Amino acid sequence: MKGGSKYQPLLEYLQESDRVEVTLTFAELETLMGALLPESARHNRAWWSNRSKGALQASAWMNAGYLVKSLNFLDEQVIFYKPSQVYTVPRVDDEIQWNGELVKALRSHMKLTQVGFAQELRIRQQTVSEWEKGVYEPSRASSNYLTLVAEKAKFKLESEDA
Repeated sequence: MKGGSKYQPLLEYLQESDRVEVTLTFAELETLMGALLPESARHNRAWWSNRSKGALQASAWMNAGYLVKSLNFLDEQVIFYKPSQVYTVPRVDDEIQWNGELVKALRSHMKLTQVGFAQELRIRQQTVSEWEKGVYEPSRASSNYLTLVAEKAKFKLESEDA
């Protein structure tokens, strides 16, 4: 994020927060930023998307380690949350049992879309989607590769014996 961005104060505010959830009204955001939110922020859910890679506003909360949890246009309020930084995972014979929730958490940790994550793993985006939806779980070879990718990405895993 560029230092001159009007969203820089939001980034700094969230970086200084030690809370898991931060609730702000649109008015509080505008006061914090010293500027008005664009009209699209008041009516367009996509403006608040955590998938808007490259969008300055999304970069502000995502670079601070937060995601938008919920949005209420009627009350003009947004709740940001900080995803867990350590994930408890089941293991069988010391191998991580990757499931949809864990795959999605790794992808989110890496700040990638399903397409970007699929490219990183050299697989199809549909495969990532099916893993995340629980259509099927990664094969043993894919699980081993996911574990290597997780270690490289400093995705913290704690064991839970299954």
